[in-house]
Amino acid sequence: MTEAPIRTPVRVGLFVTCLVDLFRPSVGFAAVKLLEDAGCRVEVPAAQACCGQPAYNSGDRAGARAIAAAAIEAFEGFDYVVAPSGSCAGMLREHYPALFSGDTEMEPRARALAARTYELVSFLTDVRGLSAVEASFSGRVTYHDGCSGLRELGIRAQPRALLESMDGLELTELPDANVCCGFGGTFCVKYPDISNAMVGAKTACVMETGAPTLLAGDLGCLLNIAGKLKRDGADVRVRHVAEVLAGMTAQPAIGDSE
Repeated sequence: MTEAPIRTPVRVGLFVTCLVDLFRPSVGFAAVKLLEDAGCRVEVPAAQACCGQPAYNSGDRAGARAIAAAAIEAFEGFDYVVAPSGSCAGMLREHYPALFSGDTEMEPRARALAARTYELVSFLTDVRGLSAVEASFSGRVTYHDGCSGLRELGIRAQPRALLESMDGLELTELPDANVCCGFGGTFCVKYPDISNAMVGAKTACVMETGAPTLLAGDLGCLLNIAGKLKRDGADVRVRHVAEVLAGMTAQPAIGDSE
C-alpha cells in the first residue's frame, strides 16, 4: 500500500462565496472537509462578503474597489485563500490587481492576495498534490467546465483526475463542456432570452450524455443549468463537484425538494 504524502500544515482562509452562503451551504462544508483532509487548518473570516464581480462586470469600478479592499483586509495573514468557485477565485486572482493599478498602498496588497488565491480543486491538486480522494460514488456523471475556471485559471484536468480516482464513479465527457451555460452573473438578467437559449443548448448536451448526474465547480453555472433542467422536466441530478469528492451527497441535489 502506497503511503500518503506528508503535507506541511497550512492556514487557509475559505472564501465561501455569496451563492454558496445563500443557496448551497453544503458546498462550503464539503470544501472544509476536503481542505482539512489535505492537511489544512481552515478558517472562515466573518468579515468576508462578495468578491465584487457583479459590480465589476456592471462597470461600477468604485463599488468593486470598495468590495475588493474589504476582501483584501479580511484575508490578509493566511497562507492561502481558497474558493469553491472558479468565478470568484478568478476575480481575486486576475482582476483585483488591475482594480488597484497605480495605487501604491493597495496594488501590492492586491497582488499578494492574488498570488495565494486558488480555486478549490486546483488548490487540492496543484498545490497540495492530491491525486485521489477516498470517497466513493455509484453511477455515471458528466462535467461542465465553468468559463472563469477554465479560461482564467486553466482548470480542466484537475477535477476530472480526482473524479476518476473515485470508486464506482464513471465519467462521461459532456459535448461542448467548455461552452458557456449562459449564466454569466448579471448577463442572465440583462439578456434573458440569449441566456435561456445558451442554457438550453447546454442542457441538450447534458441529456445527450445519458448521465443521471451533472457536476461543475461553480454554483452559478449549476443553479442556472439545474433550473433549466427542472423547467424542461429532465430527471438529472445536479451537484457541486466538491460535494461528490467529499462524499457528502446525502443532501438533495440542487433544485430537488427536501
